[in-house]
Amino acid sequence: MTTGQNASKPKVLLLENIHPRAVEHFESLGYDVSTHPAAMTEDELVAALPGVNLLGIRSNTHLSRAVFANAPDLMGVGAFCIGTNQIDLAAAAERGIPVFNAPYSNTRSVVELVIGEIIALARRIPEKNQNMHNGIWDKSARGSHEVRGRVLGIVGYGNIGAQLSVLAESLGFSVIFYDIADKLALGNARRVGTLDELLAQADTVSLHVDGRPGNAGIFGAEQFAKMKPRAMFINASRGMVVDHLALRDAVLSGHISGAAVDVFPVEPKKPGEEFISELRGLPNVILTPHVGGSTQEAQEDIGRFVSGKLSAYVEDGATSLSVNLPTIEVSPREDVHRLIHVHQNVPGVIAEINRILADHGQNVESQSLTTRGDLGYVVTDVNGAISPQAVGELEAMPHTIRLRVLS
Repeated sequence: MTTGQNASKPKVLLLENIHPRAVEHFESLGYDVSTHPAAMTEDELVAALPGVNLLGIRSNTHLSRAVFANAPDLMGVGAFCIGTNQIDLAAAAERGIPVFNAPYSNTRSVVELVIGEIIALARRIPEKNQNMHNGIWDKSARGSHEVRGRVLGIVGYGNIGAQLSVLAESLGFSVIFYDIADKLALGNARRVGTLDELLAQADTVSLHVDGRPGNAGIFGAEQFAKMKPRAMFINASRGMVVDHLALRDAVLSGHISGAAVDVFPVEPKKPGEEFISELRGLPNVILTPHVGGSTQEAQEDIGRFVSGKLSAYVEDGATSLSVNLPTIEVSPREDVHRLIHVHQNVPGVIAEINRILADHGQNVESQSLTTRGDLGYVVTDVNGAISPQAVGELEAMPHTIRLRVLS
């Protein structure tokens, strides 16, 4: 597939109330921007995407292989959130479509929510608040505790888990963590060798794992049973990692003294739809509608960051921090014509590209190549306008996936 840069400015579709900062950024570049407040179904996406070059989504829009197969004009996807498990990344890569997310922008917001929930649960604020609204004055210290000196167990020590570790220590927590990868402990945090070891020691367990398929259902009845009696449980990572029926049983039995959950296996697609969960109505349980990263500060920064990544790809071919294509950080174009070539990672592709350019009198001024698994990505700057014949030959190469010409 070949696309030219100067034929028209890209058409952008942003779903799920992405922050206006993204709209402002795209419009400042002259892009044609449309917005839609909710997620779209697969059929709605198939109908909406022809003619769309850039798509922005959040966590409730699922991009399947069928969606990509019916989006012939799509050049890039922005996940204006952390997770990308709602996107078929392989299907996008096979079509040379980069996907960008915001791995850092809402870290602080999630951590602050978790800290607040831990304190609220330790003081049994959800029950006291409900009693007050029901007209019941229950001035009692029964079941209320300070968090100082307690053990916080963090499962998953990535960007969010590590920052939670630092802030929790400043409140007086003793922090332990478990991660399948070898992570450097920050501050006085201590790594433990197994999940079971963490569960046996922690007064509060907080999950911060990613959405890879292998994490589905990793926390169930067996894990709750191994937690300390009267421990607390937090999940602000992915809804599918926890068995909510098992959590309900652990809360009702009193083994778990409190829980806070921000993510769910099935979530309503838009505001106002009924939320259905086994966890509704439980004592000392905080339920929030997937708002861990939903602060104005985080959403504005996500809007700025992801829209910037998408426009840098459109304008210059930069794929830095793409989650599915080989990544190259390139300089902005200045008086050069640039070829963007996504191809199957096999020997001889670069030699063939350069042969075609030489045959048509094009002098290569600079060239950057990187690979990722089965894919290769090369950015080539040449000294003059690229002939249509050269473009046709480059596109006809048997291993070409996508070719873009920036001029």
